Amino acid sequence: MAKEQYVSLYKQYSKTIKKHCSELLNKFRDEAFESLCNSDFYVHSEEKNAINLQPAYDSDFGLNFNRVDINADPYKIFRCDVPNINSYLCFVVNDKYYQNTDQKVKLPNGVVVSSLNTISETNPDLVIPYLFKNMDWKNNPTQAFNVTFAQDGLFIYVPKNTEMEMPIQVVNFMYGNSDIMAVSHNVIVLEEGAKLKLLVCDHTSNDSQYLANRVTEIFVGKNASYEHYKVENTHNKMTNISNVLVNQGDNSKLLTNLITLHNGYTQNNIKIDINGENSETVVCGLAIGDKQQTINNYTLIDHARPKSNSQQMFKYILDDQSKGTFTGKILVQKQSQKTVAFQTCRTILLSKDAHIKAKPQLEIYADDVKCSHGNTIGQLDDTAMFYLRSRGISEKEAKLLLMYAFVHDVLENITVEALKDRVKMLVEKRLRGDLSKCSGCIICK
Repeated sequence: MAKEQYVSLYKQYSKTIKKHCSELLNKFRDEAFESLCNSDFYVHSEEKNAINLQPAYDSDFGLNFNRVDINADPYKIFRCDVPNINSYLCFVVNDKYYQNTDQKVKLPNGVVVSSLNTISETNPDLVIPYLFKNMDWKNNPTQAFNVTFAQDGLFIYVPKNTEMEMPIQVVNFMYGNSDIMAVSHNVIVLEEGAKLKLLVCDHTSNDSQYLANRVTEIFVGKNASYEHYKVENTHNKMTNISNVLVNQGDNSKLLTNLITLHNGYTQNNIKIDINGENSETVVCGLAIGDKQQTINNYTLIDHARPKSNSQQMFKYILDDQSKGTFTGKILVQKQSQKTVAFQTCRTILLSKDAHIKAKPQLEIYADDVKCSHGNTIGQLDDTAMFYLRSRGISEKEAKLLLMYAFVHDVLENITVEALKDRVKMLVEKRLRGDLSKCSGCIICK
């Protein structure tokens, strides 16, 4: 039902979509549409337990094909839950980059933070080497959908040997008085020796139903260092489908940390191609769910060069009827000797109705490697609980202490101290039940 709906929509509005977009964004649009027509709305169909996303698209969402301006200034109407971290702040409202002409923080020479559609028109030579280079829309329907319908997004470029001393903070803000779908495409480029820390905050407004399909292509050049933090704090009528696609060069460093505090339905897909020797990769995730919330994480780290290190660590705390999925694969190719790769997923279930499906995987074709994976699912430790209660700590506080200790190592992987302190506070509030709805939300009860 959903696929036929959007096939018909594209046939009707393809000229309008292309009219408002650059030639670069339109270059593969028809090709991606053909792939979409020949696919099912599944994620990772190569997996036995493929996730059917078709129901997420069944609602009658509005899409802004005519690029009508949103009559709202996010800098005036919105305050993020992670403020005051001395960052370069920018907004993507639904699927459109919001240009702030009053930005007081100045970027270093050569650094670009802009609308993807705008920069691909004004400076296409800067975009051409990267746009759609990490994509695989022929085998991934969510990516095919993105290339078919995306009209804008964020473009960040850090030139050779340039260090962004302060983080860039991007707020993805879903806004509108009706049910809205946002399809955006982001490209982040770090040239050789560049350094960048990026904080992405996902938020929603009012009581509308939202769906976001976002693809972020990331290129981490030789000797470059990139940190990517994502904090999701949306309401329970939000569906978030995210693809993060990374290409790493020689001696590069990558850290990603995905924190889901509150959501409706979340599908995070992370694919990292390690195409350089002596690279370091750390992928962390924390998901806290209750009610009927769903958090799915899929990771694939492809070691295509020797002497690279990767670590994955995901933690889930699930209560009520919430659900989670973790599917993580480490792929070590034949030529990738001296690879070191570890993967862990740990889950605490606080109710008998909460569910988790975990599938850690190793696929190794080299013989001189150190690789492992592990998965544990359980409840709070009764012995530890007894110890805390015997010291006069209430059951509620003891439970809180154990849960906080459980997620502590994920939070310690945040290197921006102001962000770490703020996220720790938000996590504690979430675990206490004080953050049972996103900031300003009127429907999560």
